[in-house]
Parts: sequence; structure tokens; C-alpha cells
Amino acid sequence: MRNILPVILSALAAALLAGCSPKPSGDAQGYIEGEYVYLAAPLGGALTNLAVARGDTVKAGQLVFELERQSEAAALEQAEKNLAAANASLALAESVFQRRKTLRENPSAIVSAEELDQAHAQRDAAAAEVASQQAALDKARWAFDQKQQFAPVDAAVHDTLYRSGEFVAAGNPVVVLLPPGNLKVRFFVPQEKLPQVKVGGAVLVKCDGAAHTISATVNYIATQAEYTPPVIYSRETRAELVFMIEAKFSPADAADLRPGQPVDVQLP
Repeated sequence: MRNILPVILSALAAALLAGCSPKPSGDAQGYIEGEYVYLAAPLGGALTNLAVARGDTVKAGQLVFELERQSEAAALEQAEKNLAAANASLALAESVFQRRKTLRENPSAIVSAEELDQAHAQRDAAAAEVASQQAALDKARWAFDQKQQFAPVDAAVHDTLYRSGEFVAAGNPVVVLLPPGNLKVRFFVPQEKLPQVKVGGAVLVKCDGAAHTISATVNYIATQAEYTPPVIYSRETRAELVFMIEAKFSPADAADLRPGQPVDVQLP
């Protein structure tokens, strides 16, 4: 009996310790990650109007920023004048051609075939000039429009990278947006639990302090294993073979989530 008692006490102590140790509330631990949209203009210029601030919410089509475009406005005005002049020349050439064509068809034939061909060539040249000036106008209008950038989707303004008055090089992002649909959960599961997860399947995500779980759809499963995830939000650090998995939320469910937020994930 005296030999059995220490064994019983050890078993009771192990049970108590197991009951007091924290247990994860989900099958896997992960974190929220965002895919940001870096809004830039293809042309450079001074920033004249930063229409949003960090933390704002923008709607699709809302003006986000505007660059100086006086030179583009002048080029657009000149292109419009050039096109108007080309159209006037085409109208005159068409009138001359039609008049010579009518006279050539007259029995008296006071217009020679060479004169008619010359009028036809002049009309074709005028038409080609109109097409060229129209292309120049389209290019000038595109350049003018590109100096204003609008929100492509509903999004939160994550950051602004320039201040009004600063020069922005062509292609440099000015505003960083985070659409709700670009939020996803990234979590890691041991290899023995990998068969439970399928692309297109649903997982339940629980955030600290949240009253309910959020459903997310698995859209990516890593093809290679790794020994430790790059970011660990687990209660115990383990050197296990794990696979990285990503799942996306609906925009409505993603509204209250933030990148970097640790979460627990319940597998099917």
C-alpha cells in the first residue's frame, strides 16, 4: 500500500496540472493579414490635393488625390484646337472632292480625271490628319485624367505617404488602401490535421474578446511544409511540421478585423 500511494499522488498531481494549464480554444492558431492596394499615378507631379486622411473610409469612385496638371490642361486645350482645325480641313477637302466629282460626271466633263484624283488624295490626307489629331487628343485627355486618382473599391485608408506640395515621382504610391475583402486569416496546422482542411471549405475564426466566431473560406493551402511559422501566436512554441493555410472573409465579416490580430481557428 505504501508503494502504491506515491503513484496515486503523482497521478493526481499530473491531473491537476493538466487541468490548470491553458488550452487553446481552437484547433490552430493564426493571425489576420491584409492585402493592401497602393494607389499611384502613372505620371509625376506635385501633390496639390490629398483628399483623404489615414483612418478614413472611402467609397468606390471617390477622389483620393490629385497632382498638378496645368501642363496637361494646356496640352489638352491645344489638342482640341488641333482636332477642330483638322475637321475643318477635312470638311473643305470633302466639299472640293464632291464638287469635282459632280463636274466630272457632267457630259461636258470640265474636270479632268487627274484633278478628281488629286481632290480624292487631298480628302484622304485630311481624313488621316483627323485620325492623327484624334489620337493626340485621346492621349492628352488620358494624361490629364491620370493626374486624379479615385478609389477603385470601398476601402479603409491605411496610410498616406505624401503631403500636399511634395513632388511625387511617376508610379510612386501616394495612398495605401485596405479593402475589407482583402483581409484573410493565415494559420498553421500540423500535418496530421491537414486532411481536415480543403480548398473551398469553411473554418471558424475566433478573435480574443469577440462574442461569436466568424466563418472564413479556405482559398490556399501551402504545397510545402515548414518547421515553424514565421509569426507564432500560439500558447506554446512547438517545433512541429506545419502547413500554412489562408482563408478569406466576406466583406461584412471583415469590417471589424485588423491585420496582425491573433486568432484561434476551428477546423471542420
